[in-house]
Amino acid sequence: MSNWLKLEGDVCAVTGALGGMGIEICREFARNGANVVLLDLDEEKVKAAAADLAAEFGIHAEGYKMNACDEAEVQAAVDATIAEFGRVDVLVNTAGILRFAAMEDLPLSDWNEVLNVNLTGYFITSQRFGREMIKAGQGRLVHISTVASHSPETFSGVYSSTKAGVNMMSKMLAAEWGPYGVRSNCVEPCFVKTPMSASFYADPEVEKSRSRLIATRCIGEVSDIANAVMFLASKRSDFTTGDAIKVDGGFSNMMGDLTAKPGGRRAFADNYLKNKGVELWSDESGVAKPTDQ
Repeated sequence: MSNWLKLEGDVCAVTGALGGMGIEICREFARNGANVVLLDLDEEKVKAAAADLAAEFGIHAEGYKMNACDEAEVQAAVDATIAEFGRVDVLVNTAGILRFAAMEDLPLSDWNEVLNVNLTGYFITSQRFGREMIKAGQGRLVHISTVASHSPETFSGVYSSTKAGVNMMSKMLAAEWGPYGVRSNCVEPCFVKTPMSASFYADPEVEKSRSRLIATRCIGEVSDIANAVMFLASKRSDFTTGDAIKVDGGFSNMMGDLTAKPGGRRAFADNYLKNKGVELWSDESGVAKPTDQ
């Protein structure tokens, strides 16, 4: 069971590989015996990161400079990967940016920049690496989206729109490329500590208030995202395509719980049962009751 994911020997390319999320995903691939292709903007740093992974985990890793929005650079990275490894089994798209603005104030330049990185960049890399997967008759694509692709991340400009586009792009790829043995899925994080959200959680009150919104009452870590990516990138998910895994601690299920009732939702339910003469298990068990606060 030590190689349950069956990733050993696979060639796994990761965009945005120098970011906190990207490097954790790369490390998890390496930990599972996969060979890793690190793709990012800084050539010196991405090559050094690849060398570190190879030395630590004893796998083959290479780092290539690549701007995901530049067709020529993406194609060069694909060509280098095929020349070095002979194939590519997995592509993970993690590169992304965020620009804050109310929609009525959003500069067109910010709209275009975020759209270019978060959606067009995903398309270019998926297309160029996907062509190699189509020729090989197999491959897995995993795209980092967000829960905010379904529920608007207000005052964040075009961010939610781009991620909604990523979700549909993934479904399109899954439908069109499925006959070639290529799968495409998304991971949708929310309330996870990433480099993009680190400044939010520097304020303890922000972390406390956000934790209240989550079923598990705790903020996620990049390792939680990496674990979901590993499953979708592995052969263990071979019958899953065009879908998404939410990594949000149950936040997406909390709408009803966060809706107020007189005295609090738990107290309202307890009082209802007490008025019917029902003895509450939690009163006798000594288990502390969660509150609405």
